Amino acid sequence: MKDGIPIALGYFAVSFSLGIAMLSAGMTAVQGAVMSVSNLTSAGEFAGVRVIAAGGGLLELILTQVIINLRYSLMSLSLTQKLDEKVTLWQKLLIAFGNTDEIFAVAMNHQRSLTLPYMLGLQSLPIIGWTAGTFLGAVAGGIMPRSVSMAMNVMLYGMFIAIVFPVARKSRAVLIVASIAVFCSCLFRYVPFLQGISDGISIIICTIAAATLGAIFFPVDEKEDA
Repeated sequence: MKDGIPIALGYFAVSFSLGIAMLSAGMTAVQGAVMSVSNLTSAGEFAGVRVIAAGGGLLELILTQVIINLRYSLMSLSLTQKLDEKVTLWQKLLIAFGNTDEIFAVAMNHQRSLTLPYMLGLQSLPIIGWTAGTFLGAVAGGIMPRSVSMAMNVMLYGMFIAIVFPVARKSRAVLIVASIAVFCSCLFRYVPFLQGISDGISIIICTIAAATLGAIFFPVDEKEDA
């Protein structure tokens, strides 16, 4: 739970602005809280709220979530390699439900094998922070200035950088792989014919490209890994 405190604080700030966006889309604070506690995804929820606000259909909403959140499948597959052998299939499914970008990064940097109690402790506060932030943001509504609400979105990226940067300073391989991912992301942001690709697909492509190049040029020595 201690490892999850920084994530929970960051999630609270970001989901607060999400709650305000939900209110603008015609949702209530309770609906927003239910949506957040059952969908732990910042990009997915923000995209979902935009679809709801635009009057999109259920099929469009489902496809949007599948595309944007497909990266969690890759993260969960990677995370299983570090789980304790005693973790059962149903326990893995429970862990996968709360597997987000930041939780995945902290878990992968954990020095020991990942047990069910550790993962539940790591995930519990971020889930509470994300849900509570959404609810309180919707309740606050238009009280908070929009400029302050938009500024809160930066905190999520700052928190993720704070997780990755210390590891990148110690490992040249991590630094290069992270740089490759950033470069690929910039291509999707600034190259004209790539800008039409959705955020979810671009994240998946960047992840696979960076991971593949990292595996080719910086293979892990099995003896050292053991």
